[in-house]
Amino acid sequence: MIRQKWWKILTFVLLIYTCSVGFLVKVPSPPGVPLGHSIRNLFFHVPMWIGMMVLFFTSLFYAVKYLRKPNHLYDTYSLEFARTGIVFGILGLITGSVWARYQWGAWWSGDAKQNGAAIALLMYFAYFVLRGSLNDDEKKSRIGAVYNIFAFFMLFPTIWILPRLTESLHPGGQGSEGNPGLNPKDTTASMRIVMYPAFIGWTLLGVWITTLRIRLQILKEKKISHE
Repeated sequence: MIRQKWWKILTFVLLIYTCSVGFLVKVPSPPGVPLGHSIRNLFFHVPMWIGMMVLFFTSLFYAVKYLRKPNHLYDTYSLEFARTGIVFGILGLITGSVWARYQWGAWWSGDAKQNGAAIALLMYFAYFVLRGSLNDDEKKSRIGAVYNIFAFFMLFPTIWILPRLTESLHPGGQGSEGNPGLNPKDTTASMRIVMYPAFIGWTLLGVWITTLRIRLQILKEKKISHE
């Protein structure tokens, strides 16, 4: 039992640590980075996107497994990981919008990274719309798995590539300035000892939520099969 719960205990510890430091402890910005107290959002905004990518990748993994060996359980895993990934993506978009309001003066400035993130999430919303439009379970799983693969690989041009090729206020774009990304030069040692645990903690929380949803879905299906 302890072996099964250790990672859940670790999740609690990491999130309590991240939140306590993020909200209560003053974390100075790196020299030359004019972020002030909004630097705290680094422990929430960026980990949300990291968690989203891990969850979407896991969803992709099970989608590929389903196409290789059709198994309803693989489809359930793929679907639920995608659902939690969407939630983390929305949280990443919201925390990014709040940060943008304080740093750039507007909730939504049409920045390349903002637009790309919104497009990426809309493509995943289309995944759920597509599945909901099909009545045949086998066709729903198969077509959904194929679209899932497409949606995942579209994350790279929309979130990681195109914003780096255009003018962007966001870190990582041409002409970007004013706030740090994952560049070691733009973060201090005191920030990294909180930021890296935050990556792990929020990602584990996403996995935990997904496993609960998967168990719930399996119980619902068993109940229906017995009726």
